[in-house]
Amino acid sequence: MGALRIILTVIYILICIALVILVLMQEGKSAGLGAISGAAESYWGKNKGRSMEGKLVKITTGLAVGFMVLAVVLNLALF
Repeated sequence: MGALRIILTVIYILICIALVILVLMQEGKSAGLGAISGAAESYWGKNKGRSMEGKLVKITTGLAVGFMVLAVVLNLALF
């Protein structure tokens, strides 16, 4: 079981590094200004899921879930 723990720890570290990089790649968002200025109604607001920023958000969400799951698994006393 020691080898499995090492493999999971390496994957965990890679996910941590990827999360840091992805968060730094994302654009900053001003709180609430999109709704006030009407940016939510623009072309980019409607197609956010298909843009590069939308893809970064989805990948970040998936990696964050993987991060949480691995954190729980690695802290269990199974290994």
